[in-house]
Amino acid sequence: MRILVFGKSGQVGQGLANDLAGLGEIKVLGRTDVDLTNLSALKSAIDKHRPDILINAAAYTAVDRAESEPDTARIVNVDAPRVMADACHDLDALMIHYSTDYVFDGQADHPYVETDAVAPQGVYGRTKLDGERAVQDSGAKHLILRTSWVYSNHGRNFLKTMLRLAQERKELRVVDDQIGTPTFAGVLSRATAALVELAGQADGLSAAQFGLYHVTCTGRTSWCGFAQAILEDTGINDVEVTPISTAEYPTPARRPAYSVLDTTKFTRTFNIALPAWRDALRECLREGGHLSQ
Repeated sequence: MRILVFGKSGQVGQGLANDLAGLGEIKVLGRTDVDLTNLSALKSAIDKHRPDILINAAAYTAVDRAESEPDTARIVNVDAPRVMADACHDLDALMIHYSTDYVFDGQADHPYVETDAVAPQGVYGRTKLDGERAVQDSGAKHLILRTSWVYSNHGRNFLKTMLRLAQERKELRVVDDQIGTPTFAGVLSRATAALVELAGQADGLSAAQFGLYHVTCTGRTSWCGFAQAILEDTGINDVEVTPISTAEYPTPARRPAYSVLDTTKFTRTFNIALPAWRDALRECLREGGHLSQ
C-alpha cells in the first residue's frame, strides 16, 4: 500500500511520519518538495508516486493573515485539495483531508454535528469549507476530518505560545468567552493511522463509511481554561492567568464563540476512542518534557 502525505513540517504531518510506520510504503512531502501554490507541480508529484491513500495534512492556517491574503489561502485550501481529490478519483485512491471548526459561525449552544448548517465568518473558514466541497464534488473516495484548536510540541500554536510567555511575564491575559476543544496533534495522527490501517485490511472501508467526520479530543474549555491547565500541569505557579473578553483582544479575523464538535459519528463508525482534552494535554507535555511530576 502506497501512502502519500502532504504537510511534512506541520503539526499533524510530523506525527503521521511516525504513526504510519509499518502500514505501507510511505512518502511524506513538505513545502520544499512541492509548493502547493504550484498546482501543476502538485499534480506531477501525485502522478509520480501514484498513491493508494493520499493524506492532505497541509493547509493555509494563518487565520488572521488570510484576511489580507485571500488568493493564496484559496489556492492552498481549495485549489490544491481539488487537484489532490481529482487525482485520487483517477487513481481510485482514498483521500484523507483535514478541515476545521471555523466552518461554523460559533452561535450554537450544543456540540456541532456533521449535518449542522455551516456559516464561516472569515476567509480561512470559507476557504476550508470550499476545500471540503471540492473534495466531496470530485467523486473520490474520501474521509474529511474536521478538527479544532490543534496544538503540539512543534511549530506555532497556543501551547508553545503560553509556555514562552509564562517565562517572560507574570500575567497572561487570555480570552475566556470562546469555547472549544483543544486537540493534541498526536491524537489526530494516531486516529488517521488507525483509519489507514482499517482501509488496508482485506475488507477495507465500505462506501457507507466514506464522508465527513468530526475528530477532536473530548470535553470543552475556553482559551483561558486551556492556559490555566497548561500552567498547572507544568508546575508554573507564579504566573497569573487573567480572563478577558474577545472584545478586549481584537483580531483581523472573527473567531467562533463556540466551536465544540460532536465526535459521536466518528467513534461509532470506526470504534476509535478519542481521549479527554486534559489527558491529551498531559501526554503532549510529557512528550515535550514539560509535565510537572
